[in-house]
Amino acid sequence: MIKIENVSKSFIDKKSAVHALHDVSLEVGKGQIYGVVGKSGAGKSTLIRCVNRLEVPDQGRIWVDGEEITALDADSLRKARQKIGMIFQQFNLLGQRTSSENIAYPLEIAGIPKPERDARVKELLNLVGLENKADAYPAQLSGGQKQRVGIARALANHPKVLLSDEATSALDPATTDSILELLADLNRKLGLTILLITHQMEVVKKVCDHVAILENGYLVESGSILELIGDPLSHLSKAFFPPIQEELLDPLATQAAITFLGKAADEPILASMMRKFEVEVNFLGGNIQQIGKYRVGQLQVEFKGPETKEALTYLEDKGLRVEVRK
Repeated sequence: MIKIENVSKSFIDKKSAVHALHDVSLEVGKGQIYGVVGKSGAGKSTLIRCVNRLEVPDQGRIWVDGEEITALDADSLRKARQKIGMIFQQFNLLGQRTSSENIAYPLEIAGIPKPERDARVKELLNLVGLENKADAYPAQLSGGQKQRVGIARALANHPKVLLSDEATSALDPATTDSILELLADLNRKLGLTILLITHQMEVVKKVCDHVAILENGYLVESGSILELIGDPLSHLSKAFFPPIQEELLDPLATQAAITFLGKAADEPILASMMRKFEVEVNFLGGNIQQIGKYRVGQLQVEFKGPETKEALTYLEDKGLRVEVRK
C-alpha cells in the first residue's frame, strides 16, 4: 500500500544543511499497522510528511496504493490526498467549528452535497464514539475526544491509508490506550492501512504488527515485530529485553539469550531440558512482554556442564530462538 524507495531529505538551517533522512526504503503492506519509531530528531515526522508530500523529498520515490505520489502535479496530488488521512499530535482542529463541522470540513472541500455530508458525519461520530459530542467545540472536549474528532475527520473521504504523526504523545496513558484500541478497531473493520509515527515503544508494542526504527535519519531496522523481537541481536529486541552487563557474567560459562514466542512462553521447556541433560543453569534475568495479541519472553541464561551444546540444540528443536553470546 505504501512503498518508499531511497528517500532522502535535507533542510537548510542557518546556512548549513540538516540531513533529516538518508536513503530510506521501506514497504507497508495493505491492512498493516506499521510503526516508525525513533528518538526526537530521528526523521520520523519528516518521513511521514513525505508520504503525503507535505514535504518534497530531495531524492527518491514514494507510491501510495500504486500511485507515485512524488511524480504528481498539484491537481493530481490533491486528488491523491483524498485517499490519505492524517492525524496529528496537537489535533489541528478548527476552534470555531463544532465536532460535526470539523469532520465535515474535508467533505466541503471535496464538494460533497450537504445531505451526504451530514450522513457521513453522523456515521463517523458513531464510529469514533462521539455521538453525544456533535455540537461541542474543541475547547469543550478532552484531549482524547479531540483526537477522536481528528481521526473521524481524517476518515471523512474514505481513505485507504491513515497517517498518524505522534497522535498519542500529548495524551495520558489511559487515553493513549483508548485511542490505540480505536485505531486497531478501525484497522480491523475498515481494512485501513495505518502508518504510525511514535517515539514510544509501548505504542509499538500494543498496536503495531510491523516496525521500522530510525536513528539520525537512517533506517537501521525494519520488518515484522515478532521476527525482530525474536532475534536477540535486533535493536527492537534489545529495547524490550536489555542485555546483561558484562561484569555480571561468568567468564567460564556459556551465555545465551533464549526467546520464547507464543505458547512457548508459558511452557516449562527449560525445566524439561535441565532434567534431560547434564548441565547447570544460572538465570541472569528476563521477562515476558505482551506484544499485541502475542506473549513474548526472553531469558538471559548461563550454562555450564559437559552437555551444554546438546542442551542448546534441544531448546532450538523445541522452537525457541537461542542466541549464544559466548
